[in-house]
Amino acid sequence: MGFLKSDKGDNDKHDSGDRRIPARRNSGRSKYSWLPGVLLGIVFLGIGAAQGQFGVICRKAVMICLECIGIG
Repeated sequence: MGFLKSDKGDNDKHDSGDRRIPARRNSGRSKYSWLPGVLLGIVFLGIGAAQGQFGVICRKAVMICLECIGIG
């Protein structure tokens, strides 16, 4: 398809680094196709916080940090 420079000619003895990269195509996806994943992540974070998992994770993080510095 001719995206890169041809090396067939005798005139191009030195590669100048001038290579063209094809443009990225969207292939039919919308601009905001990432949005459902972000919203689902926020919902799951909310569910975990409602179940009290935030406190459990904070306690574990504190214990790991205290163990790393040699106190816990």
